[in-house]
Amino acid sequence: MSNPSPETPLPPVTAEDAAPHARMSVIDIREQYLAAVEAIAAGHGPIAIDAERASGFRYSQRAYLIQIFRRGSGIFLFDPPAIGSFAELNDAIRDEEWVLHAASQDLACLREVGLDPTRIFDTELGARLAGLPRVGLGTVVEDLLGVHLAKEHSAADWSTRPLPQAWLVYAALDVELLVDLRDAMAELLERQRKGGIAAQEFATVLGREAKPPRADAWRRLSGLHAVHNARNLAVAKSLWEARDAYAREIDTAPGRIVPDSSLVAAARVLPESKRDLAALREFNGRASRSEIDRWWGAIDAGRSTDDLPPLRVPSESIPAPRVWSDRNPPADARLKSARSALAEVSELLDIPLENLLTPETLRRLAWSPPSPLDLAGVRDALKQLDARPWQIDATAQVILHAFVDASQSAAEPNDTAS
Repeated sequence: MSNPSPETPLPPVTAEDAAPHARMSVIDIREQYLAAVEAIAAGHGPIAIDAERASGFRYSQRAYLIQIFRRGSGIFLFDPPAIGSFAELNDAIRDEEWVLHAASQDLACLREVGLDPTRIFDTELGARLAGLPRVGLGTVVEDLLGVHLAKEHSAADWSTRPLPQAWLVYAALDVELLVDLRDAMAELLERQRKGGIAAQEFATVLGREAKPPRADAWRRLSGLHAVHNARNLAVAKSLWEARDAYAREIDTAPGRIVPDSSLVAAARVLPESKRDLAALREFNGRASRSEIDRWWGAIDAGRSTDDLPPLRVPSESIPAPRVWSDRNPPADARLKSARSALAEVSELLDIPLENLLTPETLRRLAWSPPSPLDLAGVRDALKQLDARPWQIDATAQVILHAFVDASQSAAEPNDTAS
């Protein structure tokens, strides 16, 4: 196996100068994989792991490359489609701490192949909690380790086979420094007395359940707001479903087949014939003409269906804050008062406001505050909204005071008038 040992780390490289450095190989044979499992199990310390997908190129979000580094073992690059199940590797390392950067982006595709950790350290989330101004891997590595890490292949099509050597070196570097980064990050968080906070956040990321597929995913078509008629919406829905089915069939990102703007344009115009559709200038994309029968069939189905979608779908979400001043002035006052107060806490703790408490949590609490409005009620409401214990401790009292102040300020003009 030609992977370098951890005792001789690769220097930072770019795509242009990758060739002179040690070549990286991809493990795509079962026997090699099982040998790598033994080598990784024989190492020591945390497991640095990363996954490369082909977002924007493929329909699926599967991993097309998985990189692992462990001290005493080295760097290993795996080809998931070729290997299949990683159950043996998971059995060997699942109880160790896994180090990832932006774990929420990779956990789903790792679990898809049987890799499911019990403990994680997320260096991207740790950087946010530490108050670092930029949290990309390259920037954080440079800030904490003093090493420049090139990131020129982050948006590459990792389903490409064979993978270029420069890409493999890039992928190896993504994990080679992660354990060192984890140690430096942990030390920084402990100095800031945020180690306990980080542990709660990491556990939350690990335990967060995947969101179920959206029932009306077609309504997320970009530009659909310009379609105002139920019949036109039916055509847009039919076109989206036809594109989605074809994209799944050929494992290609839907937008690379026909862009959203083309589907919306066809839904708005409602061409009278296949020829009219082909002549529609706004209907473009790599498969706009080669699959013209497919798109015309979708338009025809949308034009003839009796199952017309409603123009608007009832939602359990609260209104956008921009309309609160008209629809719910007391809630608007509570939100503005609490947001200002929490901004001060954010600055004091040197934790971004969105990590101190998610905007959605604060909006829901401001829209429907507990009754009676007291500290116990606010703490319980925050808990029900999935706030972590440290967030509740840091914000509950502040939110209560802000809500009370907002109510008193709203009442003062009335008292004066009376």
